Amino acid sequence: MCTGINIGGREILSGRPAVMAIVNVTPDSFYSGSRTQEAEAIRERVMQAAAEGADIIDVGGYSSRPGADDVSAEEELRRVSQAVGIIREVLPDMPVSLDTFRSGVAAGVLDKFGACIVNDISAGELDPRIMDVAASFGVPYIAMHMRGTPADMQRRTQYGDIAAEVASYLASRAEAARRAGISQIILDPGFGFAKTTRQNYDLLAGMDSIVSLGYPVLAGVSRKSMIYKVLDITPAEALNGTTALHWECLRQGAAILRVHDVKAAVETVKLFGYYMSDETVR
Repeated sequence: MCTGINIGGREILSGRPAVMAIVNVTPDSFYSGSRTQEAEAIRERVMQAAAEGADIIDVGGYSSRPGADDVSAEEELRRVSQAVGIIREVLPDMPVSLDTFRSGVAAGVLDKFGACIVNDISAGELDPRIMDVAASFGVPYIAMHMRGTPADMQRRTQYGDIAAEVASYLASRAEAARRAGISQIILDPGFGFAKTTRQNYDLLAGMDSIVSLGYPVLAGVSRKSMIYKVLDITPAEALNGTTALHWECLRQGAAILRVHDVKAAVETVKLFGYYMSDETVR
């Protein structure tokens, strides 16, 4: 069940799952089709995402793929600020999400551009002050499951019942966020982060245990290795597999799909909504 989230006075999740469009202002994200560094490319990407029905635009200036180059906080802030500035110029009412684990980056953008979601891949583990930043600005906060850092996370894949362990971890991080004063919390199972291919599917199969915690759940499977490794293809060829898994994410209760391909995801949400409605003939 989707519950409403308020971003600067705009409600999302009030009636249907939302589609979050990925805009990576980095030179080395794992899917080359999502890389948009120049101002005109950013402008075109966000306008296209809006035209295709995106509910949120997620801006990231630090690639979290294994082996990615480190980026200074100053450079990350510069990249993200440029993109958010363009979004505010061309789509002033579009909800924006900041894909960062650094409190300074989040604070710098929020102070300059106003309310945005803080989307933290480390759930406050890499920079605990980021929860305080989200609380002080009164904005929604996404806590994702990951072990270690992007550089070493794929060496930290020892689990028993992965769905139960991820649910327990996210419950504890949600409580930490609440203690920090955050009232709007979204949980992300962290597909692809410190998980083997098989573990990603076990986690997907048990995602309802995370949904049952009572917070909106974000699912980020778009074009990831859990798809292209199984199919023996490239990320560029993984849209069909992404769509198939998006349906299962929705069936498991996902409230937000974080995606590279907005049109396909919007259509999947619409079809799933019709399938689940009273109008559907069984």
